[in-house]
Amino acid sequence: MAPDTPGDQPPLDALVRPLGELLDAEPLTGGMFASTYRVTLDSGLLVVVKLTATDIGGLCRYERGIAQTEARTYTMLAQHELPVPDLLLTDFSRTIVDADVVVTSHVAGAPWSECNLDRVEAARVRRGLGSLMARMHRIHPPAFGYPAPQANMRAATWSAAFTAMVDGILQDAASASTTLPTAGIRDAMTRHAPALDAVKRPAVVHNDLWPANLFLDQRGSITGVIDTERTVWGDPLLDLIGADQLGLWDIDPDLLAGNSAAGGVLSTELGSPTGIVRFALYRLYYSLILATEIDIRGYDAEWVPAHRERAHTLIDASLGRLLT
Repeated sequence: MAPDTPGDQPPLDALVRPLGELLDAEPLTGGMFASTYRVTLDSGLLVVVKLTATDIGGLCRYERGIAQTEARTYTMLAQHELPVPDLLLTDFSRTIVDADVVVTSHVAGAPWSECNLDRVEAARVRRGLGSLMARMHRIHPPAFGYPAPQANMRAATWSAAFTAMVDGILQDAASASTTLPTAGIRDAMTRHAPALDAVKRPAVVHNDLWPANLFLDQRGSITGVIDTERTVWGDPLLDLIGADQLGLWDIDPDLLAGNSAAGGVLSTELGSPTGIVRFALYRLYYSLILATEIDIRGYDAEWVPAHRERAHTLIDASLGRLLT
């Protein structure tokens, strides 16, 4: 039934009315940032409604305009025949609900994170992910940095854009009273910013290709890629961090093999004179986000202390490599 109690759910029926009448709505779990619902329309069509908070007090600076980035990226990837859901509707007016709204088709298959794969099947999926990255990285956007103008992190060079990205998360950390080794971070950036100049042309980097954002069919083929809101226009190596957010230096050989077989550049870039330094800078940056967003969001669940400790371990390890 359509939700009719304002405190229970947002007015989903009004949001999806341009697409049809709402018959049923089911909250989807798993995300910690947006509110997401699977909605059945009177035509039988299944759609996904995603509502993203707009209060900048609960956002990192890079997340400003994040829903527009998601919609723009879906459109861009679809134009290059990548397996993303169809973008059906957006509403950034905030007149029906105080949120940015993105409505897409429902992706067929099951999230990789929910599939019980054996070792051989999992390796095949990782090779498929590497191939998908190769296709994505051949798309060249018009600038470097985060796509949304609201984030104010776009530039003509990757060095300038990435420096703005790091400065942004350090400002977020200061605002949220997150303790970080700021002097060491700035030292690492000063020392190694020239390595970023090796990246001459921006690529579309999903930046969040972990198993929950990849859907598989029964054969283990990737049928869908979702949650494109954290997309960056920049260095393809950054996608290796987004796919293994709590890892450190190990890079999956099956993923690299699949990428190389599809004409991707990840192995070549890792083996370049600046590749390992760039990888370490991106590990540092992502770990700064992991540490800072805990305080920005006000997370207080049981998993928080261990997660915070892991994030700081990654920060320290990254700085240890960059500053020795």
